[in-house]
Amino acid sequence: MFLSRRELLAAVPAVLSAQGTGDRRATVRRHNPVLTAIDIKSPLSVGNGEFAFTADVTGLQTFAERYETGCPLCTQSQWGWHSFPNPGGFSLDRFRMAKGGYPVESKGQLDAYNWLRENPHRLNLARIAFRLSPGDLSNVRQSLDLWTGVLNSHFEIGGAPVDVETCVHPQYDLLAVTVASPLVAKGVLGVAFSFPYAGTGVNASDWSKPNLHRTTVDRQNARAYSFLRELDADRYSMTLGWEGDALFSPGVEHEFVLTPQGDRFGFTAQFSPLPVRAAATARQTFEAAREHRAKFWNSGISITSENPELERRVVLSQYLTAIQSSGSLPPQETGLTCNSWYGKFHMEMYWWHTAHFALWGRPELLEPSFSWYEKVLPAAQATAKRQGFAGARWPKMVGPDGRESPSNVGPWLIWQQPHPVQIAELLYKAKPVRATLDRYANIVFESAEFMASFARWDEANLRYVLGPPMIPAQENHPPLETWNPTFELEYWADSLEIAQEWRRRLKLKPVDRWEEVRSKLSALPVKDGVYLAHENCPQTFTDRNRDHPSMLMALGYLPGKKADYGTMRRTYQKVLDTWKFADTWGWDYGMMAMTAARLGDRKLALEALLMDTPKNQWLPNGHTWQRANLPVYLPSNGALLSAVSMMRAWKIDI
Repeated sequence: MFLSRRELLAAVPAVLSAQGTGDRRATVRRHNPVLTAIDIKSPLSVGNGEFAFTADVTGLQTFAERYETGCPLCTQSQWGWHSFPNPGGFSLDRFRMAKGGYPVESKGQLDAYNWLRENPHRLNLARIAFRLSPGDLSNVRQSLDLWTGVLNSHFEIGGAPVDVETCVHPQYDLLAVTVASPLVAKGVLGVAFSFPYAGTGVNASDWSKPNLHRTTVDRQNARAYSFLRELDADRYSMTLGWEGDALFSPGVEHEFVLTPQGDRFGFTAQFSPLPVRAAATARQTFEAAREHRAKFWNSGISITSENPELERRVVLSQYLTAIQSSGSLPPQETGLTCNSWYGKFHMEMYWWHTAHFALWGRPELLEPSFSWYEKVLPAAQATAKRQGFAGARWPKMVGPDGRESPSNVGPWLIWQQPHPVQIAELLYKAKPVRATLDRYANIVFESAEFMASFARWDEANLRYVLGPPMIPAQENHPPLETWNPTFELEYWADSLEIAQEWRRRLKLKPVDRWEEVRSKLSALPVKDGVYLAHENCPQTFTDRNRDHPSMLMALGYLPGKKADYGTMRRTYQKVLDTWKFADTWGWDYGMMAMTAARLGDRKLALEALLMDTPKNQWLPNGHTWQRANLPVYLPSNGALLSAVSMMRAWKIDI
């Protein structure tokens, strides 16, 4: 017997682990990442969902230059954004659209296209580093205590030990660091605070333009300074405070050095949009961090596995998504570690980033970012209206203001449209009360309005058709030659059904148009006994059998009410036999595991989760390297967690 998604969600509480605190602590801590040398692809991060700091083996960002070709070391926040000056007055309203109102690249407006894509972009707020060289270090051992969220770094300099603790406050964008070493008293462990101009690369920094930004320093008291940062029209501040004696002095431009003068030293650096006084000391921050992270681990589901590597990935993914993806904005694909696509969010990835929070019994970590849909609803409605549709058309690549970024792919995608319906349903299952319905009903209904409006009636075949123009989840199909993709047809039907259920819960009459579209949607396209990517595919599988095998999502990720199990089994095998897995993405493996599990094949599901391919390699820090400009890819972590929670709900052991 196979469960629908709604049956699945009802089953989730039944698999809550009975592990006690000690058992959970042991499970988590046996996967604490440990580094004994510089690993430029696998730095470790501390954070709270709103703010994160990524460190090298010194516990700070001492050797940041070495990590530029691996995973850059950044200090990032949800509010820290910047826009370059716009003398051309570029705006989406003035952008010349393609037929149908789609903002794509075109001749004569490349400058506008690039500016609108690059702005706003997320900032690297600061670099905080010891003044050392890599050759100074020996006997390195660094461990991230996942249970407390504290990073412990040990190394030696000339035989003298140095021990550093690093953490982030759970409520404030505040970094706390303590340093214990006989070298502190000798004044040779200075800490440099450096500030870059904004950059559009992975490191979110441009260190070559000191004249384009300002750093103003104001002394608050004997042990606290505030730094006001001005980058064009954007502002933010850093408040530095320390305990014990120390010398504070300027270094090179936009750099300041704090040199401790005692046996032990601690400091805090709090970042904010406006100047503030430090909200907590280092000691208070470490106490709060330990309490907060332990509370996190004692909440929700606790899952162990007979496979140590799978368990490691599960534990690390919970930590990484908690500190990177649980904030007040949808995550970018690299979270708060470094930049991808200028720091903007890709909303087709939103489900993969965040749905697991509800599935694991932690809906409170999902709700802050989901509220962003409420803020950008007017912009989404304007997009739908411009294109001749009803409801709200959600953007694909977007910043905090909700303004869509022009692209040759993004504006044609549609599979981000049902995500808010599905996420709202997850939140209602977690909190089945009227308040949940009242808060999110408008998001659900406006999403459904667009979906029903987007479907086109095919009089010749008496059915509703999706597209053209459109690009499916598997993005290598031309928009004007693509219609009726397998996954999107199933997603449309399932989400319209959920939207009608929301109306019934609110004692509202179902919308006839929604039901007509849902009931008369085209059948899932099949050829040679397997599902096609979309109806107009020239062959069963072509040279396009790369990127996401998205046809599999019609059964697994979704209940598959329009799908046939035998056809999907054959499709799954065809994917295994012919797909170019080197050209996939990290979330594809969790997605495939969902399909295999829904088909009742535990072996195939586990093989998908642990498939040995370049895009499914899990580093010591728990991230999945995808390519040089995408060294972190959090949809991989979210997909794994969602797949595992579904498998356990279906009583499939991992």
